[in-house]
Amino acid sequence: MTVRIEKSDVVTTITIDRPQARNAVDPATADALYDAFVAFENDAEARVAVLTGTDGTFCSGFDLKAASGFANERRPLGEFDIPPGWNGKSETTPRGPMGPSRLFLEKPLIAAIAGPAVAGGMELALLADMRVMEETAYMGVYCRRWGVPLIDGGTVRLPRLVGMGRAMDLILTGRKVEAAECAAIGLAERVVAEGSALETAQALAADIARFPPECVRADRRAAYLGWGQPVHTALQYEWKSRQVLEREGITGATQFAEGAGRSGTFETT
Repeated sequence: MTVRIEKSDVVTTITIDRPQARNAVDPATADALYDAFVAFENDAEARVAVLTGTDGTFCSGFDLKAASGFANERRPLGEFDIPPGWNGKSETTPRGPMGPSRLFLEKPLIAAIAGPAVAGGMELALLADMRVMEETAYMGVYCRRWGVPLIDGGTVRLPRLVGMGRAMDLILTGRKVEAAECAAIGLAERVVAEGSALETAQALAADIARFPPECVRADRRAAYLGWGQPVHTALQYEWKSRQVLEREGITGATQFAEGAGRSGTFETT
């Protein structure tokens, strides 16, 4: 298996496991990653996922050795085409070349990054809501040197995270971006000691998973859907969360009124 799935209570850890190829993603691995994320989404017990790679490497991108065989196989890249009218939430979401890059997840995802997260591996990291990087880890649009464009969401998500100017710097130069710079420009939310990214990400996932899950998902969804929209449209997306308030918020308010949450401590279910 090139992808491992481990569950610890309500946290799911998805690991790319191709150390012989520095966790580069070939078509079979892309399929396995896509299936792993769909399974996480459909798992009623799972609340937060962590994406990582084995052997001190996150992901070195798409497997160029596999890609080099496409010409001989006359493999049609049209199999990855996005159908007309697709709204990003269809049950038939076409997978990207890296696998899950076109999914609009309803649950939080954290990337635990050791070593390189480059080219398509960087695009997978951008799919996450938060990135925990080891101090020796790095990102970069390394596919620039091989004439391989960003086709797994990199040109979409990177400018939203770091702004257009910085995104153009990284996209056009393809340079190495070390963890400290990633944190400085908003490309990483945590920088931790070497060897501790996965443990930190899993602890963070467990911490997030303590909260009422519908509320977490509602706020996350509203933030994404409202991005770049006119204020009145974004407020409409946000207001849809009122149903969650009725289901979870009133219960939480009742718990508070009954004495929960005093002195900054609380327990949730």
